[in-house]
Amino acid sequence: MRNMRREFWAGKRVFITGHTGFKGSWLAMWLHELGAEVSGYALEPPTVPNMFGALGIGRRVSSIHGDVRDLEPLKSALDLFRPQIVLHLAAQSSVPRSYVSPVETYATNIMGTVNVLEAVRQVSGVRALVCVSSDKCYENKEWVWGYREVDSLGGHDPYSSSKGCCELVVAGYRRSFFESPGAASSRTGVATARAGNVIGGGDWSSGRLVPDLVRAVTGGSTILLRHPEATRPWQHVLDALDGYLMLAEGLWGSTPDLAEGWNFGPPADVGTKVCDLVELFLQTWGSHTGWKRAPGRTPHEARSLTLLSSKARERLKWWPKLDLEATVEWTVEWHKAFNEGRDMAVLTREQIDRYESIVR
Repeated sequence: MRNMRREFWAGKRVFITGHTGFKGSWLAMWLHELGAEVSGYALEPPTVPNMFGALGIGRRVSSIHGDVRDLEPLKSALDLFRPQIVLHLAAQSSVPRSYVSPVETYATNIMGTVNVLEAVRQVSGVRALVCVSSDKCYENKEWVWGYREVDSLGGHDPYSSSKGCCELVVAGYRRSFFESPGAASSRTGVATARAGNVIGGGDWSSGRLVPDLVRAVTGGSTILLRHPEATRPWQHVLDALDGYLMLAEGLWGSTPDLAEGWNFGPPADVGTKVCDLVELFLQTWGSHTGWKRAPGRTPHEARSLTLLSSKARERLKWWPKLDLEATVEWTVEWHKAFNEGRDMAVLTREQIDRYESIVR
């Protein structure tokens, strides 16, 4: 499997939006290790420190500073690079921030996706486009079972609703331009990927659980939890990215029935409460830091959210390689190594190699 994947990606021209973010940096590193020719398009890294800098991604791939909300520079970058595969990760991905900056959230997530689709439509040679969506794109009805790809799209908050809208935008573009017989873009397979709550080493975002945990255990402060009883589909970043890569590989093979929405989440029957993940993380770290509920009222967030990924399991043969305990162990390992001043590119490659060696 490892050799087959390397053979596929070696020499492929891959364009990534959002490569300076947490998931984007992991993806850029992985594709670089697979031998792909990678060009990234993104704003400056959103935090200090950041995964992009920790891995030296700017020295490993071509990096273009740009905003997906601006169509013309994006088109120029795509036209110059002439990618064969496009992975669209750029987004405003924070639910709390979406309440503070709803216009930015909608503009980045919806119009940014429109611009990527339009740019790809006008550039010949793109065989596969994967638009990264979210588990929060569904109309959350607080069900005890996981959401399937055929369930209603929606979203209570600006972030979630923006991702639900993105799904409609991609579907509309796909039917109008990428499935039209005779159109130049008809050879491009276009799909969306909906992962769960992705965690792992190298995330320092504000308002996210694991970064807040890392800051608390290293700074000796008490962790404040907005919704400690909320259930989320936690998964390691490599499991999510593995799904994106498998989907792109399938789209390259010109398989029409893969051009649709896909869930890539952990098993729906093992949804874990925020407070339980916190306890596991603290135990794994060896920290005696405590937590308490954040005071005051907080903006609405769903209480229960899980995904059903049966379609990916049956048709792509994808399912998570890492359970929750391993996910937390790898995350703690990464951040402890960072605090010790180790070479994080070396450790990240080691984790990628370790992940690839696990047989499904």
